[in-house]
Amino acid sequence: MSTNELVFLPLGGSNEIGMNLNLYGFGPADDRQWIIADVGVTFGDLTTPGIEVIVPDPEFLKGETILGIILTHAHEDHIGAIGWLWDRIKAPVYATPFTAFLVREKLREAGVDDCDLTEVPLGGHVKLGPFDIEYVTLTHSIAEPNGLFITTPLGTVFHTGDWKIDEDPITGAPTDVDRITALGDKGVLAMVCDSTNVFVEGSAGSEAMVRDELTKLIATLKRRVAVACFASNVARVDSVMRAAAACGRQVCLVGRSMHRITAAARHVGLLDGIPDPISEGEAAGLKPNQVLYLCTGSQGEPRAALSRIADGNHPQVKLAAGDACVFSSRVIPGNEIPIRSLQNRLSDLGVEIHTERDHPGIHVSGHPCRDELKQMYAWVRPTIAVPTHGERRHLLKHAALADEIGIRYQVTPHNGELVRLAPGLPEITDEVPSGRLFVDGGMLVPEASDALRERRHAAHNGMIFVAFALDSRNRLASIVDVRGLGLAFENEDTISDQLEAMCNMVEKTVQNLSSEQRDEDEIVEAAVARVVKKAAQSIWDRRPIVETIILRT
Repeated sequence: MSTNELVFLPLGGSNEIGMNLNLYGFGPADDRQWIIADVGVTFGDLTTPGIEVIVPDPEFLKGETILGIILTHAHEDHIGAIGWLWDRIKAPVYATPFTAFLVREKLREAGVDDCDLTEVPLGGHVKLGPFDIEYVTLTHSIAEPNGLFITTPLGTVFHTGDWKIDEDPITGAPTDVDRITALGDKGVLAMVCDSTNVFVEGSAGSEAMVRDELTKLIATLKRRVAVACFASNVARVDSVMRAAAACGRQVCLVGRSMHRITAAARHVGLLDGIPDPISEGEAAGLKPNQVLYLCTGSQGEPRAALSRIADGNHPQVKLAAGDACVFSSRVIPGNEIPIRSLQNRLSDLGVEIHTERDHPGIHVSGHPCRDELKQMYAWVRPTIAVPTHGERRHLLKHAALADEIGIRYQVTPHNGELVRLAPGLPEITDEVPSGRLFVDGGMLVPEASDALRERRHAAHNGMIFVAFALDSRNRLASIVDVRGLGLAFENEDTISDQLEAMCNMVEKTVQNLSSEQRDEDEIVEAAVARVVKKAAQSIWDRRPIVETIILRT
């Protein structure tokens, strides 16, 4: 008879920050039932040209029994993939009201109309097969962040999701310390925990401090003010709006996601007592010292509101010399270059830039620093620590911290590594398929797709196009035309000479093939590619993509 096991399996979010998809399984190895905690995205960078959104590959789940998808909170790296992956992992979805509001919008945008989405009240329970799941209120940089106490016949796991300890949160209730401690008293087998700030000493700080510091800063600014922050950070949106009101300014929301998040916040009773924002048209009619633009685009996203303002192509919002832009957000690793470019473009307009570096306190992290991690372990007292939500160095540092404070076991899996939590000693017992899917042209394509490989190759090496015609007897029936893309030339004369030399090489190559060889396009294309790449190597020290077009007459 097979033995029941309780296992944890990350398919995203371990050894990386973002793209969270975590599984809990119960049952014998050949007949497990699964629940999923979060289905998030990450975003493309300079290594993924043309790719903005990346989702975890759920190939392993094909044919598995999935009892439900439990969402901890509404950040994109926890819910953003649900529309893209719905057809592959259909299962009932459970979320608290704010998250559910945003998930419905995502599903609608994705054309999904058959999702069984259940709203769970704060502090509520969900029973799915052998899993009894209790939502526990935490604090984070978004409304309604929840930890999940997952109780099974083999023990209880605390899945923290993203969190921090904020004793004075702007929105929502503080961390439910009494409930966490009470559940810790009953005994917790394992804690699967956020590792983002494990290298940072102390505590992240309170959002209430941010409101005070923003109010002080905005009060010193004399003309138009734009504030850039993450739209999903409802507490920060609340802080900015109240700071603006305290300084006699009216708030204008700029950016679609800013409107979407504030609508979700008001839907669940947040942002109470704050005046309604004004429209972009109304803001344009106010004196400069009467308006504050609350903008998306703090990470330099090219299509976000702030980038459009910096480029001068936003239809209604303009910033000019003497205006100010406040960045109330952190720099996500990998976004340094686009953020710097954005700030430089704003500076070119004469806009004053204000960041946390110059004004400490106008941003605080939403993730736990080392003192907060120690406090959570003191409340929960798990037997096993399973760090997640971090790069490899974060997970190993987190495991060392857990060991230092007396947690008996630590396990640090990579994505795709299955951890047996019970029975017996915790260990990695298996590895399953995992990886990434890229959203490319509205389609999901494998990470190693030919399209992206060719795009990367072209970005580094350029392209050369060769075109000519062959008649019915396989003789050249036209001149050879060679054109380059993404290749450097000193001047027009050099272009003509080098391309003409390539034309002659291609012509000789084709003529040297037998008539039978010229009858096969693949043979002709391979021969042309060889000679052109060899020439390109000698001229540019590059091997470009060669695309040969053969017209048969």
